[in-house]
Amino acid sequence: MSDPVKMNIDRIQPYERNPRHGANPEYDRIKDSIRYNGLDQPLVITQRPDCSDYIVHSGGNTRLIILKELFAETGEARFGEILCVITPWKGESSVVLAHLRENDLRGNLTFIDRARALEDARKLLADELEVRSLTQRQFEQELCKAGYRLNRPGLSLMTFAVKTLSALIPVALDNGLGRDPVRGIRALDRAGRLVWCRCCTGGERAFESAFATLCRRYDGPEWDNAVLQGALETEIADSSESNLQTVRMALEAALNNQEFGIPEFVPIKAPPPRLTTGHATVNSPDNELQSREDEIGDQTDEDAAVVPLTPVGTSDNPPEPEIGSVQLPVTMGDDVPNDLKSLRARAWTLAARIAQRNGIGELIEPASDNGLGYVLRDIPDRALADELDDEALAQLSLLWWQLAACAEMTSAPLDSVVPTLPRDSILRRALEEDDADLLFNNVWTLDPGHTGYRLWRIMHDSDWADLLSLMDNYRRLRHCATHTGATLWT
Repeated sequence: MSDPVKMNIDRIQPYERNPRHGANPEYDRIKDSIRYNGLDQPLVITQRPDCSDYIVHSGGNTRLIILKELFAETGEARFGEILCVITPWKGESSVVLAHLRENDLRGNLTFIDRARALEDARKLLADELEVRSLTQRQFEQELCKAGYRLNRPGLSLMTFAVKTLSALIPVALDNGLGRDPVRGIRALDRAGRLVWCRCCTGGERAFESAFATLCRRYDGPEWDNAVLQGALETEIADSSESNLQTVRMALEAALNNQEFGIPEFVPIKAPPPRLTTGHATVNSPDNELQSREDEIGDQTDEDAAVVPLTPVGTSDNPPEPEIGSVQLPVTMGDDVPNDLKSLRARAWTLAARIAQRNGIGELIEPASDNGLGYVLRDIPDRALADELDDEALAQLSLLWWQLAACAEMTSAPLDSVVPTLPRDSILRRALEEDDADLLFNNVWTLDPGHTGYRLWRIMHDSDWADLLSLMDNYRRLRHCATHTGATLWT
């Protein structure tokens, strides 16, 4: 590098391949610092062959833009002519990597900006080496020669983010989705592909289409891998007509690089086998009601209890009610939570599970500190009216009303419910405008007398058991609030 020289800022341009695509969060602070203290260090610049102007070589785009702004605002010479260090031109890829190194030191690049910059450098290096493309090994070696170290697994993950996820979840990525969630999505992609190809039709192409649809559906600033995994499990279960819990276990096995057997998949329409333990007859591990997994551990406060999800009886030795060919487990007292927080958590788990199995899982939102434990974000997608036959649409609509009832969506205080709903929600509009017709016209509302044979009689056994538990939980929440003097809605 040469000694610092004075350079007119009109001769220096920001580097157009700057790795950072979003605004610099430190912009205002840097501007104030330069305004009052001047530039703290010379800009490093370089000059492309056959060009008269210079470009920023290794970081400094933000400072250059601010200097140009301050000079335009004040006309002060100290902003119009600055000290610069000129470094020889070594190629376009060298400048990209120099900017990356500088941003890495400052730690202010998002994962996707860094990944995009590296992919850009890869193409530039291939052009400079006059080859069509670089393998991961070759690219790693070229980066090492340039003084930029990154191992092959890291490169592979960034390539996945750019080539696969950029088109599927751009909002989540641009809002700072980091390395670990991206690694989790890739693991889901691989494991889901394996399970799908073993038990669903259509092969990898069908899986890729389904996976892409789910990613786009849940793309947003508040991305959650758990939501994607739950939706993927439901999609595989529906496509393979398999039990959701079995799919869940198979996917977990694939995620952990463990063997799993397709014969374990149980068709949804077949009643699950039963095990007898003590005086109560319970379903096998395929029945989610007996699972004590903390399904809500990552989505409620850390001190929320792990709740046993079993219908509650009224005596120590209750009879076992028959529902179709499956006997529902009936337990009593001590295992059932009796505080509002745990009951709310239990309500959310039950409602989310029922909704997820019936394709409307995205409508359930947890409410751990208010109301009945969950709210419904909106009505079912109106496009379903064109996609489902009358029987399926009736079942889904009645189920939605049952879930709405257990959350008191149409009877709770408006000030408590409305702020939790998206602004474009039809449900929110109906509540705000006290427009029952708007709700009835958008959710098929059958005569309540149809509930028995259109919903209860044909519900899958696990859904029926969960619905009974949800109703029981609702009553317990109300009784608990009454007995303790607590206010459910705040």
